[in-house]
Amino acid sequence: MSDYIIQMLHITKDFPGIRANDDVTLELKKGEIHALLGENGAGKSTLMSILFGLYQADGGEIHKDGKKVEIRNPNDANAQGIGMVHQHFKLVHNFTVLENIVLGVETTQNGLLKMDQARKKVMDLSERYGLRIDPDAYISDITVGMQQRVEILKMLYRDNDILIFDEPTAVLTPQEIEELMNIMQGLAKEGKSILFITHKLNEIKQVADRCTVLRKGAYVGTVQVQDTSVEEMAEMMVGRKISFTIDKQEARPGDTALKVQGLTVDGRHGKKAVNNVSFDVRQGEIVCIAGIDGNGQSELVYALTGLMPISAGTISLMGQDITSTTIRQRNDKGLAHIPEDRHQYGLVLDYDLQQNLALKNYYSDQMQSHGFIRFGQVRDQAEALIERFDVRSGRGPETVVRSMSGGNQQKAIIAREINEDPQVLIAVQPTRGLDVGATIYIHEQLVKERDNGKGILLISLELDEVFQLADRILVIYEGAIVAELNGKEATAQELGLYMAGSRREETHA
Repeated sequence: MSDYIIQMLHITKDFPGIRANDDVTLELKKGEIHALLGENGAGKSTLMSILFGLYQADGGEIHKDGKKVEIRNPNDANAQGIGMVHQHFKLVHNFTVLENIVLGVETTQNGLLKMDQARKKVMDLSERYGLRIDPDAYISDITVGMQQRVEILKMLYRDNDILIFDEPTAVLTPQEIEELMNIMQGLAKEGKSILFITHKLNEIKQVADRCTVLRKGAYVGTVQVQDTSVEEMAEMMVGRKISFTIDKQEARPGDTALKVQGLTVDGRHGKKAVNNVSFDVRQGEIVCIAGIDGNGQSELVYALTGLMPISAGTISLMGQDITSTTIRQRNDKGLAHIPEDRHQYGLVLDYDLQQNLALKNYYSDQMQSHGFIRFGQVRDQAEALIERFDVRSGRGPETVVRSMSGGNQQKAIIAREINEDPQVLIAVQPTRGLDVGATIYIHEQLVKERDNGKGILLISLELDEVFQLADRILVIYEGAIVAELNGKEATAQELGLYMAGSRREETHA
């Protein structure tokens, strides 16, 4: 009997123009949490997609319990006890939680669904693993954290004992991340074997037993996590020493770049999603709005960028009232937006990279002549931005954006927005899903824009990011600003109290 429940031996996978996996070997022990670490585009998700049957390897073998197995599709993977929670969840939004969990393995009698047994099994699993869910809630009505629980229950319902988590914390709040870490440790204690794709080194230190590192598609090494420092793992991942602190000078704020007064946005069920919010962002400073997810951050950003109507208040950009202007007019006046959902609001996934990089200026005199796009200019711009922002893509400007890694998609959006030389840059979760090297690079870009006299409004759920970048911190709770703190003086404990609604500054009461 093999010591390893899964062995992926000498796996090679090619896509047009790029080798995603180059002779990679990964071995998973029974009952361990094994982290798979690498930069964006290092081949982590490709390797796991091969194990789950979404892709076929061009070379190499997969062994289960020491015996070679063929995994041609996800049904084969399930038959081998392998389940996967994808970075972008695979759920049917107008189905209930219960319907999503049993989808594909339904119990039927005389052509009719028999849900009673399924409901009992799901609730038993929910209780056993601490995955509290409402089986009758619709996916469209539950939080992202709850949707992830549904994905985990889908695996457990199918009796999978090898669980793949692809960037599981990328869309979660700090509280949900803590819960997930506890759930993963509980699953491992039950004898489940977990493969955990991530680039968050602190999470690896918290839960993983061993860690395998990939770099540019190739195997770098496997280490015992408790014997390896965060700095050593980071160096293995990027191939050079990493400094985790940003060289950030004291802010020198100038004139007001963005002024928001009495902004109110209606939410669901008669509640106000944003309630009488007023603040300003000056040139040469980074103002961060911190809060637990779902406290009005998204609606505030949609209102500022023109994606959502407001019911009261005014918005001014560089002294000009933009409250009633269109999205394009706001862009042309100097407002840029790095959205929280890169797929829904940031990119046209089936366009190529050069088209996506031109989405905000294709109509400019530089990019068109008499209504006809100058494709040479579009390509030249794309090549320059790919070089400047280190956007990795198999076919350069002609790469279809859907085929790129999440981190490189994010880099493309940031390249496009900064390229417009905005007066105010609204950055929402700008490093969500990015590896440590890319995160530091993006942070450096934001600080550089600040030092060039731009106003930066940062919305982040990552407290490390807030403290790393913010000159001023505004705390949002239930749609209202409840505190304004100095970025250098605020503590995590103080910020946590305001974020949870346990404390409120008198001036914001």
